[in-house]
Amino acid sequence: MFNFFKKKKRQQHKPFHSPTLIELDARLDTALYRIRSANSFFWKKAKIISQNFHLQGWKRFIVEILDETLTLGLIGFTLFTILGISVFELTKTDWVSPKNFSVLFLDRYGNSIGHRGALPAISVPVEEMPDTVIKAVLATEDRRFFDHWGIDFQGLTRAISQNMQAKGVVQGGSTLTQQLAKNLFLTNERTITRKIKEAYLALWLEANFSKKQILQLYLDRAYMGGNNFGIAAAAKFYFGKNIRHLSLSESAMLAGLFKAPTKYAPHSHLFAAQTRANVVLSNLVNSGFMTKSQIINAHRHPARALPQIDNDQPDYFLDWAFEEVKKMRDQLPSHSLIIQTTLDPELQKIAEESIAYHLHQYGQQYRVTQAATVILDNNGSVCAIVGGLDYKKSQFNRATQGGRQVGSSFKPYVYATALEHGLSPSTIVLDVPINWGGWTPKNNSGRYMGKIDLATALAFSINTVPVYLTYQYLHRDTKPIIDLIKNMGINAHILSHKTMVLGTSNMTPMDQATGFNVFANGGIAGNRHGFTQIRTIDGHVVWDFERNGNKLHRVLSEQSAAYMNQMMVGVTTRGSGKRAALPMTLVAGKTGTSQSYRDAWFVGFTGNYTGAVWMGNDNFSPMNRAFGGGVPAMIWHRIMLAAHQNIMLKQLYGVKNSLLPYQPPTLSSHADSESSPPIPSTLSPETLNIVRLINKDLKKSSAISLKTTGDSIF
Repeated sequence: MFNFFKKKKRQQHKPFHSPTLIELDARLDTALYRIRSANSFFWKKAKIISQNFHLQGWKRFIVEILDETLTLGLIGFTLFTILGISVFELTKTDWVSPKNFSVLFLDRYGNSIGHRGALPAISVPVEEMPDTVIKAVLATEDRRFFDHWGIDFQGLTRAISQNMQAKGVVQGGSTLTQQLAKNLFLTNERTITRKIKEAYLALWLEANFSKKQILQLYLDRAYMGGNNFGIAAAAKFYFGKNIRHLSLSESAMLAGLFKAPTKYAPHSHLFAAQTRANVVLSNLVNSGFMTKSQIINAHRHPARALPQIDNDQPDYFLDWAFEEVKKMRDQLPSHSLIIQTTLDPELQKIAEESIAYHLHQYGQQYRVTQAATVILDNNGSVCAIVGGLDYKKSQFNRATQGGRQVGSSFKPYVYATALEHGLSPSTIVLDVPINWGGWTPKNNSGRYMGKIDLATALAFSINTVPVYLTYQYLHRDTKPIIDLIKNMGINAHILSHKTMVLGTSNMTPMDQATGFNVFANGGIAGNRHGFTQIRTIDGHVVWDFERNGNKLHRVLSEQSAAYMNQMMVGVTTRGSGKRAALPMTLVAGKTGTSQSYRDAWFVGFTGNYTGAVWMGNDNFSPMNRAFGGGVPAMIWHRIMLAAHQNIMLKQLYGVKNSLLPYQPPTLSSHADSESSPPIPSTLSPETLNIVRLINKDLKKSSAISLKTTGDSIF
């Protein structure tokens, strides 16, 4: 080593010799020659080697297929590994302790309105459960549970084969361990990413827990319908029994719940639950866990759930509120809570009755089966939610889930964006045929009015005008409209396509009520809320709306909000929403009807309340020429008529003299048969006419009675 450094040192003291240009050229030529020679030598050797492995025909095809498969496999393995590493971070949290919420909900007055989440935990060791329960679960959910290590490729292959033969999904491929991984760590989203995460977590569970522990966790954590978590709690709820004492038919019914606990819940869908239980019994035989003779009695005598007490809970509201509190998981130190909500129980009943009445009255005529509504007060409190006609028949919350096309009720968002760009209700625009990249929207009437002001265009729901506004004043850019909607607090996915200006996006009544509530509040967003206070079981306040939830911010200028409200009043006074008009205050709103009459909307507000009403069919079948200004406006009118009784009425923001003067009926000085007693001014014109006719008939009957009596006396 000493000689090595000594040699290096001598080299450093060599005199520097500056090469001439000729020398540099020679060195460059030499370098290029050597590179070319080396390259030629390499390719000659490569050619000789490849000739030894030269394949033709089907052999070459197979080798190329294997080569591509190997390449793609390596890429996929690399991506899966990267994803898997991130997934294992989930296992570092305190997931062993149950994180299921148990929430008692109160209305705005402090009265109990219902419970959601896990009922008091019940856990029975696996070894103490009947064999019938364990066998029924494994036969249906994972027959090879004790033979695989988290992922069952044999079972997956069998499931794919059976599904292909049946041309539909008749059998799942997820193992019991994979289902547990989803329940503990993941959501119910149907994506490839989730399935990959699920597979990695299943492998992790199998590596860290015994089969007995995995089965115990699965049976204790699974949702079983009726707000029950765990099979032991479900046995108590549905049959009033300790799980140790279940019969085979009852065990089969519970085992059938894992697939779809709401759909097969025996207290609300007994026939479906019994049909599913028969499938489980067949699985017991097909898996070899039982013989036909052992299950025949269970087939003949199916289980029946205990009758549940019929309660009058606002179930759609409770379902929504429970989902909202689960979003606040990270803010809450405890999951056993008492929550005071903003629900107005009287308004909730009125909303339910209004929907039931109008669907019963007009459902057959318009071929419509469902409706939904959300009512907010103008402080942002969610007062009522009706997600459908009958919660017992369908728990799908149409008021807050899914979304439907909003049609022309979307136009106020377009107009509001245009107003923010300097326009006003009196701005003259053109109602003429327009072509935007091959798209030529038409008015419903088929006619065009030429020059028209914005207020008139909105009142009569002219289709070409919002297209013209976006094309001309927003420079064909829909992003400002989308930004406004997002800033309003609307969570719906809004299409950026040009057709969105006519309401082709899907929104829920909650979305619509949230958006229009911003207009009602003069352009201020961020105050919609369903809770006022959240407490732990021992009374400790962990969340308060005024302290933690109030996030007010302006999204529309005061001038634009006032202009919008003035224009939307025209919809109910001279336009398509007249049926929503109230006798005590002006109403601002907008009607909407989607293509082929699949959806009908009315969304409106006063100085006190904002409400959105949707009407349509779950299967998206067309209604019979049902417009938003028809039954939806009538539903809205009936709800708001009751809501505005015996309260302090408030002026509509930006609208002068929006409160209508009380006008008592004029009393005649002559007691003739046409006169009538005072009638409340809140009755509709049709009802007033009926009351007057009845009063007239009563007067005549009274006069005849007096005449007859007089003749008999004198």
